[in-house]
Amino acid sequence: MTRFIDVECFSSYLQKNGTEDFTTRLVSYLEDDYRRWTEFDKSPRAAAHSDVGVIELMPVANDQLYSFKYVNGHPDNAELGYLTVMAFGVLAEVKTGYPLLLSELTISTALRTAATSVMAAKVLARKNAKKMALIGNGCQSEFQAIAFHKILGIEEIHCYDTDGFATEKFINNMKAFPELKITRFSSTAEAVKGCDIITTVTADKKYATILTDDMVEPGMHINGIGGDCPGKTEIAKNILLRSSIFVEFEPQSRIEGDIQQLDAEHQVTELWEVLVGNKQGRASDDEITFFDSVGFALEDYSALRLIYDIAKEEKLGTEIELVPTLENPKDLFTLTSPKGKTRLRNVA
Repeated sequence: MTRFIDVECFSSYLQKNGTEDFTTRLVSYLEDDYRRWTEFDKSPRAAAHSDVGVIELMPVANDQLYSFKYVNGHPDNAELGYLTVMAFGVLAEVKTGYPLLLSELTISTALRTAATSVMAAKVLARKNAKKMALIGNGCQSEFQAIAFHKILGIEEIHCYDTDGFATEKFINNMKAFPELKITRFSSTAEAVKGCDIITTVTADKKYATILTDDMVEPGMHINGIGGDCPGKTEIAKNILLRSSIFVEFEPQSRIEGDIQQLDAEHQVTELWEVLVGNKQGRASDDEITFFDSVGFALEDYSALRLIYDIAKEEKLGTEIELVPTLENPKDLFTLTSPKGKTRLRNVA
């Protein structure tokens, strides 16, 4: 049987245990998997682009486990009453191909994106960073703020969004963390001034310039995590030319990240090489570092692996018959006969 975790199940778990506990644990899973980067079979995600959005499949595997995520990105969905990003995923064992877990990944994607941001900032941001600008206050904003506060020690968030209602939502939700100072600003330029870290979380499907060159000060770390795709950017090209750039999986980032603005020869560093010690992260307090995060399948693999472990530990979710298990594995036809159900093999 396959373990099934739906939205209600996962939401109830988080309400009981807190997002910060899950995110902290997920950072460890991510670091472990990224340090085993060379063991994984990797490829850019398969994407179906349209004028209104994108639908993607994100697979990855090693010799033990395979995972994929189905995810969309539709910036105008809110006007229809839908989420901009929705996802589900599967974790399977490689030796049989058997699906172990079918899980929601909409909430989990926000959590793994925040955890990945923190994992990168641990090696790329200045030590003792205390102040972060959060540009874009939509669905992922709270997860980013909580992760950076609880794990990295950020004490103050400067927030700005072109949608004032999104900022109001963010401020209201963050009242649960009164020790974290939240300050609202009326422009990006005002919000980023004097910050250690800038996190951009925008979703417009177009070439945009959320950050201009004059806004970025020496020593800043830029965490660019907006919903990326070909033809979509957030960061001015001149900022990229001033920065040390770090990515997840370079072949995918060249297509979808802000670095699509650069020549193919422009040097970037994959984050795993910093984590294993092959390459240097931040070199000095004055260096500008840029994490061009587009989201990679390995991060969802880590999230699914953690969810599966928690499901076994806490007995979360339900068992579903996603694929048949037969007394005679060569007789699938039996399930089409009136008595076929009785021929299923009972599996513990």
